[in-house]
Amino acid sequence: MNIPSGNMAWLNGGTFTMGSPTNEQGRIDSEGLQHQVTVSGFYMGRYTITVDEFRHFVEDSGYRTDAEKSGGEIWIGSKWKKKSDANWKNPYFNQGDNHPVVLVSWFDAVQYSNWLSGQEGLTPAYNVNWINVTWNQNANGYRLPTEAEWEYACRAGTTTAYNTGASINDKIGWYSANSGNKTHPVGQKPANAWGLYDMHGNVMEWCWDRYGEYSIDTQTDPKGARLGSERVIRGGSWHRDAQYLRSALRNVRTPSFRGNDLGFRLVRT
Repeated sequence: MNIPSGNMAWLNGGTFTMGSPTNEQGRIDSEGLQHQVTVSGFYMGRYTITVDEFRHFVEDSGYRTDAEKSGGEIWIGSKWKKKSDANWKNPYFNQGDNHPVVLVSWFDAVQYSNWLSGQEGLTPAYNVNWINVTWNQNANGYRLPTEAEWEYACRAGTTTAYNTGASINDKIGWYSANSGNKTHPVGQKPANAWGLYDMHGNVMEWCWDRYGEYSIDTQTDPKGARLGSERVIRGGSWHRDAQYLRSALRNVRTPSFRGNDLGFRLVRT
């Protein structure tokens, strides 16, 4: 078996309660109904993909991101604004090689996943035909986490609003109160119990799933809605308030969206 590098943590499978209770402060309707979910064991990146890691991909493959072709969205304090020159190299704030890469679409993340699998001699997880992407679930390559895997990983066995308890502060995550309106190098805040960094804040993270309402039924390894035009993003970001960093918080974007608060991390089965 090809074991991932030290930047991947192994998470034993288990069962958890997905979603938030009705009395959780900051809760929104899309986080219910709470339901029991069992996930199988998987590897997950300890960090989100960095600028340096993404640069290796671009330089090796010659890939051009969606933002490089037609611009991206930057957060200007009250709304998103399209900038034709906004892309992963120019997020409209200073960044270093060890910052999380941003201004990447869901499609860009899929392409990176397949490239990295090829670099390591693994079977790519995705079959890509322009905007039609299917997941080969028998593949051993890198991929985006499902929404259930992401929340399971973030919670790390907790049932509270955050994996640190009922509240969060600037010692735990990067968000509107302490970020200075920009991303920060990965891994500067404490890891959760499973050794995963920046699950709360810094950047939102793409998941595999199409967005759909939760079912109350018990599920095993759910993979999202069968139909839909939007993909789930998780984790909160540098410009969001604390309530948007909660473990159960769900957000959505079209897969072509690329913003300067949105990146990704990878998993392997």
